[in-house]
Amino acid sequence: MKLKLTLFALLISASTFAQNWQPAGDKIKTRWAEKVTPENVWKEYPRPQMVRSEWQSLNGLWEYAVTSNRAVKPENWEQDILVPFALETPLSGVARRIESNEVIWYKRSFELTAKENERQLLNFEGVDYKCMVWVNGKLAGSHIGGNLPFSFDVTDLVTSGENEVKLRVIDGTDDPDLYQLRGKQKRDNGGIWYTPSSGIWAPVWIESVPQTYIKSIKLLADMYGELKAEACTGGLKQNTQLKVTLLDEGKVVAEKTGTADNVLLSVKNAKLWSPKSPFLYDVKIELLGEYGDVLDEVSSYTGFRTVGKECEANGNWQFTLNGEKIFHLGPLDQGWWPESFLLPPSDEAIVWEMDFLKKAGFNMIRKHKKAEIRRYYYHADRMGFVIWQDQTSGGSGGSEWPKWKRLHMEREDYVAERPQQWKKGDALDADWPDWAHDLYKNELKTMIDVLYNHPSIVIWTTFNERWGQHRSMEVGNWVKAYDPSRLLNIASGGNFFEVGDIADQHQYPHPDFPLDVKLYDDYVKVVGEFGGHGWAVEDHIWDTNKDNWGYGGLPKTHEEYVDRYVKSCEILGELRKKGISAGVYTQTTDVEGELNGLITYDRKVMKIDPEKLYEIHKKAGLLD
Repeated sequence: MKLKLTLFALLISASTFAQNWQPAGDKIKTRWAEKVTPENVWKEYPRPQMVRSEWQSLNGLWEYAVTSNRAVKPENWEQDILVPFALETPLSGVARRIESNEVIWYKRSFELTAKENERQLLNFEGVDYKCMVWVNGKLAGSHIGGNLPFSFDVTDLVTSGENEVKLRVIDGTDDPDLYQLRGKQKRDNGGIWYTPSSGIWAPVWIESVPQTYIKSIKLLADMYGELKAEACTGGLKQNTQLKVTLLDEGKVVAEKTGTADNVLLSVKNAKLWSPKSPFLYDVKIELLGEYGDVLDEVSSYTGFRTVGKECEANGNWQFTLNGEKIFHLGPLDQGWWPESFLLPPSDEAIVWEMDFLKKAGFNMIRKHKKAEIRRYYYHADRMGFVIWQDQTSGGSGGSEWPKWKRLHMEREDYVAERPQQWKKGDALDADWPDWAHDLYKNELKTMIDVLYNHPSIVIWTTFNERWGQHRSMEVGNWVKAYDPSRLLNIASGGNFFEVGDIADQHQYPHPDFPLDVKLYDDYVKVVGEFGGHGWAVEDHIWDTNKDNWGYGGLPKTHEEYVDRYVKSCEILGELRKKGISAGVYTQTTDVEGELNGLITYDRKVMKIDPEKLYEIHKKAGLLD
């Protein structure tokens, strides 16, 4: 009876918290944010590339506290933060900024049925930036890096019944001397910089796995029908083998058993993956014991495709996919939302936005200075986009960035445009300390490892416009060696180094490229950013008191706005004829003070209908 009363009290308490929670602030919100509740928040399985059946979401209402960084523990706990939304976001129910000397604490209880022969893994899809995690009062582990998932084996810390998880999180954002990788976040947000997103900002979940289990998988499927599979195991060490089965709508196409680090399958007449035909095969992966018994099993998927480049008869390098030339046309995508910042409010919101881009004729998305949650890339895989994936940028407050040498500055007749820009003799790399570089490399490696299996990702971009750019040749050569299956853009918009595959010019408002500079002739030439044409839509602006803007100034009429977009596309079409292989339009949506999106920040107004965009792109010769 006592147990029943305790559970009843917990249910009553949770219900009370849910009634107390509500979004904070009065800023604009998307239609999906308006549907979010503590009961329905992010219930989808977080890791589509490696699925297990036994898991539990820990999203929902948590207790929290903000204290001095000197505090050993909170004096008092608040009871109404909605995880997985960051502290500063409206959907968290808090919308509070933290100071440099403050830390965030989180706490919640959860029920667990722990089985004797299973292990329990506690997973975090994203916590910004540095955290310590305790389970039932004992340290489970710590983590540095705010952009990517991580997990702890908490088998020895949990019990059947009620358990407690607690976090302490530090987020310095762009404080000096931290060299923190933060992307577009800045304490003094404005212009192209956005509100910080501190603490837990992505789903939290726990899964049950066998004593010996598949810790990670690595899949590479090419245009020739070959699939290479590898697995890393965790838990108790045993002699194991890996069995990989490839399926097409439930029908077995191929299967093979081999060592865990090398299983190679061949498929005749494989259906290839591309934006026009994003076909995905299902994959079943079984970890076998010494006597052929199944120790663990996960389900996954893959797309057969080969990323490459080729030189045309006229000497211009072009992108290829599956041996065929492909022109990449897509938006610069910040991946920010007015109510939830780094995290989309729901899975449905991701799909809606990608559907808009697909209808508009875009076949590419440049994911700008952030890594998305893994479900984002799953939808890109199945809907058919090629992704340019940026590494999250950072540094010591920005003052350590080198001067910016844009691609046209290589011309012999170049005259400096602005005093702060590059002049002959200026260094193109910043001087980072070893420990900061190691943090950068660790997050870069983790990003590649986490996202490796997604066929949609075709390009890694290590730096952008010299933000935090350092040791470029070392970084570039490492990426090319670590993942030769994709192309490398060493620095979108500069500073250019002779490593990788791409020379990338940023030009606003209309696209351009210094085609006369011989240095870039051995690289695929792209316009990595252009456009940015702004249009303000009344009642759909995030903050009317901010300096809202767009490149080239805001047009006086909507007709002028559309005309500017048409002109940019026409210029890009002419550049394509001269050898340019891609164009990236800024941007998918408005973001905070930026009004240069094709859609308003609240996703409620399409400034140009997708069908109209498709016709503009087609007429300009930008669609294959």
